[in-house]
Amino acid sequence: SHVLKLKPEEKEVPLGDRHNMAYMGTNVVYGRGEGVVVATGMGTEMGKIANLLAETKEEKTPLQNKLAGLSRVLSWGIIGISVFIFIFSVLQNGGFQGGHVLEMFLLAVSLAVAAIPEGIVVVVTIVLSIGVTEMAKRKAIIRRLTAVETLGCTDVICSDKTGTLTQNKMTVMETYGPVTTLATAMALCNDAAATGEGDEVLGEPTESALIRYAITQGLVKEELETATPRVGEAPFDSNRKMMSTLHQGPEGKVLQYTKGAPDELLQKCTRILTAEGVVPLTTELKMQIQAENRRMAGKALRVLAAAEREWAQLPTEITPERVEQDLIFVGLTGMIDPVRPEVKGAIEKCREAGIQPLMITGDHIDTAVAIAKELGMITEASQATTGVELSAMSDAELEKKVTEYSVYARVQPEHKVRIVNAWKKRGQIVAMTGDGVNDAPALKSADIGVGMGITGTDVSKNVSDMVLADDNFATIVYAVEEGRRIYDNILKAIQF
Repeated sequence: SHVLKLKPEEKEVPLGDRHNMAYMGTNVVYGRGEGVVVATGMGTEMGKIANLLAETKEEKTPLQNKLAGLSRVLSWGIIGISVFIFIFSVLQNGGFQGGHVLEMFLLAVSLAVAAIPEGIVVVVTIVLSIGVTEMAKRKAIIRRLTAVETLGCTDVICSDKTGTLTQNKMTVMETYGPVTTLATAMALCNDAAATGEGDEVLGEPTESALIRYAITQGLVKEELETATPRVGEAPFDSNRKMMSTLHQGPEGKVLQYTKGAPDELLQKCTRILTAEGVVPLTTELKMQIQAENRRMAGKALRVLAAAEREWAQLPTEITPERVEQDLIFVGLTGMIDPVRPEVKGAIEKCREAGIQPLMITGDHIDTAVAIAKELGMITEASQATTGVELSAMSDAELEKKVTEYSVYARVQPEHKVRIVNAWKKRGQIVAMTGDGVNDAPALKSADIGVGMGITGTDVSKNVSDMVLADDNFATIVYAVEEGRRIYDNILKAIQF
């Protein structure tokens, strides 16, 4: 064992960038260690989320506000007319003397009762119920009836990135190096496994993407491991940022495959595999690889490198220091969670309908900006901001600047609530999507909370007004269109 000396984290470091903390609900993947408990109960991050949820108050929908206003006008109008008719009728019949006063009073009361449009409630309920049925057919499950008409008034849609705007399936988009050897290395130096059902893979998203990539090249991990079974490994470590596996090859030889961060792995390589064979890794070739790595990273791709080595026999000691040296560089893979094909059209529909689509994500700002540009949500990186920058703003400053940003990256639960509230203070009707426990306060704060039916937690679904059965942003846009149609029908019924 060895001691790691870490610098103290800055106070306002986003949760995803903190390296010195473990949180309630954290799963330990490997290793062991001791820690100091710094918060319990409501002082934990989960406790803060519970506090935000408790502090959030539900507000009336636009239709409820309009109907309340209409009720007040009708009430005072009917009372005024009834009083006028009562007094006028009494005076017409000789004043307040005689038995006709009671008769005129009953006439005025009957008029007041008859003038109240009690059928409005029935009409509104029927129209909303029909809307709920229609939306359910299109994968939008309405949990609160009044949410239907609120959808029709939506001005802003705040959407999570992963799984809603994107497919939630990491995919290799670009490669550099000999394809077959690269795919073989990435498939064997991998702890994920194909399920046998289409392209479904069990494992960490990045490793799953590499397994699917190998399948596209006609290489199945199970078949590769049958031919060259794993006989040793140096597991992944976040400090050295790589992992290695050793496999039994032909004629007693042992084949080693290593994958990891390009900059770290490149330092362990002395040769490179090219179309002409294995050649020395010169400074010029290193610069080419580094340039390719920067190019892929500049497109917000997650880049991994692969290397190999051949041993005459299995090393007696399989440690990173022993096996991860004198490697042959194989190539690079660049991957990203691709956007849903139908979302770009849905974003355009939002623009045409006067709705502002926003991306709110915990991912790195570079990834968020790349996806947002591809979807047409933004054109400049200046239209994106981070949770750290939001923390530095007061609520008043955020309310002034909120229209300047369409992408929010590295945000925390309280930031989402502040963004929603900033838009609401500007008089906008806000819809908010979410799938985790940490999204619950923002879902409850929004005029329309939209939960995810596939990936969503029970907590997020329970506080949502609508649940997307297909976790698709395009479904929200359809629901808004349907909500506008329903809202128009209700207004027509009221006017009638």
